[in-house]
Amino acid sequence: MNDLDIKQRGLGVYADENGTATIRVWSPEAETLELATDALSLPLQKDDEGYWTATTTALKPGDRYRFRIDGKESYPDPASLHQPDGVHGPSQVMQPESFAWSDAQWPNLPLEDYIFYELHTGTFTDEGTFAALEKKLDYLVDLGITAIEIMPVAQFAGGRNWGYDGVFPYAVQNTYGGPEGLQRLADACHRKGLAVVLDVVYNHLGPEGNYLTAYGPYITDKYKTPWGGAINFDDAWCDGVRRYFIENVLMWFRDFHIDALRLDAVHAIRDFSPHHILQVMKQYTDKLMEHTGRRHYLIVESDLNDTRYIDGIDKKGYGMDAQWIDEFHHALRTATTGESIGYYSDFDGLNHLAKAYRDAYVYDGQFSPHRKKKFGTKTMHPGYQFVVFSQNHDQVGNRMLGERTSQLTSTETQKLLAAAVLASPYLPMLFMGEEWSAPHPFLYFVSHTDPELAEAVRKGRKAEFAAFHDQGEAPDPVDEQTFHQSKLQWDLLEQAPHSTLLAYYRYLLALRRTQPALSRPDRSGLCVEEDLAKGLLCLHRKAEGQEITCVLNFSDTPQSYTPAADMKGWIKLLDSADPQWGGPLAAPYGIEGDFPVLQPQSVLVYADNYLNKEQLYKYVSKGNDNH
Repeated sequence: MNDLDIKQRGLGVYADENGTATIRVWSPEAETLELATDALSLPLQKDDEGYWTATTTALKPGDRYRFRIDGKESYPDPASLHQPDGVHGPSQVMQPESFAWSDAQWPNLPLEDYIFYELHTGTFTDEGTFAALEKKLDYLVDLGITAIEIMPVAQFAGGRNWGYDGVFPYAVQNTYGGPEGLQRLADACHRKGLAVVLDVVYNHLGPEGNYLTAYGPYITDKYKTPWGGAINFDDAWCDGVRRYFIENVLMWFRDFHIDALRLDAVHAIRDFSPHHILQVMKQYTDKLMEHTGRRHYLIVESDLNDTRYIDGIDKKGYGMDAQWIDEFHHALRTATTGESIGYYSDFDGLNHLAKAYRDAYVYDGQFSPHRKKKFGTKTMHPGYQFVVFSQNHDQVGNRMLGERTSQLTSTETQKLLAAAVLASPYLPMLFMGEEWSAPHPFLYFVSHTDPELAEAVRKGRKAEFAAFHDQGEAPDPVDEQTFHQSKLQWDLLEQAPHSTLLAYYRYLLALRRTQPALSRPDRSGLCVEEDLAKGLLCLHRKAEGQEITCVLNFSDTPQSYTPAADMKGWIKLLDSADPQWGGPLAAPYGIEGDFPVLQPQSVLVYADNYLNKEQLYKYVSKGNDNH
């Protein structure tokens, strides 16, 4: 694929400014293929690699079309950019290249400055659209977020779905606002200094409206994923499939100005080619960056604890820029809730949380009881290559009742969890609504229009949680009310205790951005000590002339801490137990003798000096003035 043009789309329908439409469709085993509209039937010509092409001046932006294969059935374009009538309707000719961008001066943020905020477009606002999301950007900026991470927007059946059932990887969900809506959102984010991360799914395709298999072997039976057949990256006819997904990566970066992609569950991508598909995606991304001068990142979700994903290509790795580490979440969750079901059985709480801070991977070669094998490898990669969180869409929504941390823990514990994430030497991520202790669930929901499929999903969900009848019935994922229950309740922001927690998060995020010892995702400046008997974990961090000590008390009783070195004269940066944050008792501002007693489920942060005060106050006062 050395001839792949990084400058423009090479698949689907590309309408240029001169009124000429270029058509290219991959269907290697078809005998004939033609583009069909209400007024046009245009035969395409096939080349040796299975690509059907044609040019025409009779096809204009806004026109709707299908492709007829072998003179029989007609299907939407596999590289459709817009499905205005849903997955079963015709495709629409679009010109994303003609969008009038205003972000020419936006180069993207350094990855180490990313503070992620994961959100679902359909439930983030009442309207569930990109336009409504855009109205909330000032709120996110004032909160202290630097990058929004949008759950998948590839076209899926109906209007309610997490997004991982997408069947048109190039098309932007019509009910969210389509391709132009996403472009306007990205442009608005860049004007406000926000990076945009888009979640994409390259390991499987959804069940309803999946017409790609009518065109060619996009799916292989050679491998299986938890969601069905795997994408064909290394079986017969895989070259066309590989190009399809590489071009998709380039399109998001080039035509939609997305700053980073989060690649879902890459451990379910099976590829034994000499050059792994992720590695090739990275190589083409590098070529695009050289051409545009913009920076783009590839971030993966992987549960393999395998450094080849984030090793550089020069080290025979795949070159991914960063990865999620669920193990940090699992250790943090067990340390605060004591959960031990399923994969949580592998984690012993505070001991493993300390290891996650030190080593990123908890399992780096030792035996995993849950997996029943030795698992993982050691990593010395820098902190900015790892994304950590106390909750996300999976860890909330895959619970039977979709409970957030707010429904499972106290307010004091929620403040402790937030500090545990934001004081880490990794890139932090929040899940929408956690910052104000949103009390509603985030449930699993779908809107399949095929009755048999909808019933199968409903039964499957009930069967999955058959052993949890003491908690009631699993909510019906097809019921529209399940979707509405998952929407954020923005009217709670001004009500206590939600407003208090929001102020706490805003202040904590301001500390993360302004205090060097907290803001630098640098593992080399970290020292961790734990006292398992007391339930204490202490983080010592140094950077740019500042040293901080962050002591987290995971126990239900007050605890004393004795530092190894003299901390006399150190000043307090954060006290989660302070009454201004709804806590029971404030610790002294400065240390004159012993380290202050920590209240139950609390965190204290002291520093040897206080830096960037004016910037910190600006961040905090700006948020308070506007909200």
